[in-house]
Amino acid sequence: MCRWLAYLGAPRYLETLVTEPANSLVRQSLSAQRGTVPTNGDGFGLGWYGDREVPGVYRETLPAWNDRNLRSLCQQISSPLFFAHVRASTGTATTRANCHPFVVGNWLFMHNGKIGNYERVRRRLELDIQDAHYGFREGTTDSELFFLLLFADGLADGPGTGGAGICEALARTTRRVLDAMDAAGATEPLRLTAALTDGRRIAAIRYASDDQPPSLYWARSGDHTIIVSEPLEADGAEAWDEVPNGRLLLAEGDTVELRPFHA
Repeated sequence: MCRWLAYLGAPRYLETLVTEPANSLVRQSLSAQRGTVPTNGDGFGLGWYGDREVPGVYRETLPAWNDRNLRSLCQQISSPLFFAHVRASTGTATTRANCHPFVVGNWLFMHNGKIGNYERVRRRLELDIQDAHYGFREGTTDSELFFLLLFADGLADGPGTGGAGICEALARTTRRVLDAMDAAGATEPLRLTAALTDGRRIAAIRYASDDQPPSLYWARSGDHTIIVSEPLEADGAEAWDEVPNGRLLLAEGDTVELRPFHA
């Protein structure tokens, strides 16, 4: 599996979350506390928003703990909305194209989990990707596939999709994947702990068809919201709440809303 974090709020340097805390994301890449595996060394990635509508992205196949460029970037980049991800592969190759977050236009997506029996359903689901978005398919992961299917399910339809449209697209794509798994006789579960943003708001899901989703926590404090695979420190600097299974968290401005998530 993987570990990730998402931030929304007043601009801050990425190092304050990615490299500095006692249980920073870089620390989790080497020794995760609440993941199914302790080491997440199959690459990493950053996605951040600045003065332009489209995000900047940096992805690399080195382990996060062993990349000096990552530390330098985190010291220099300040952003009001950013994603960071460390990867533990569930079977696909360790390549830059398979590292998260994935980007299409102004959208970013990252994922921790898997589509059960992916090898059985991959081909039929790839046929559902719209022609307009198939060119964005650079890697081989189930995570990137899920992201591109969101556009087939109305993610970017109309001006200003908004939080409701994002939530509906996530539910439709999850249902599409579950139906494909059923048709293929999949015996493994769908596990979906993921984050999606349009550069203004963040939607984060914690869902598993077997009721055993990867961990997810959030904190709202002062001028910011942080969503993480596991708490970043144990000194009480943030008050972490666990996102329950079958919930979607929508963060926009200074508001955080937890909604039931039904596929």
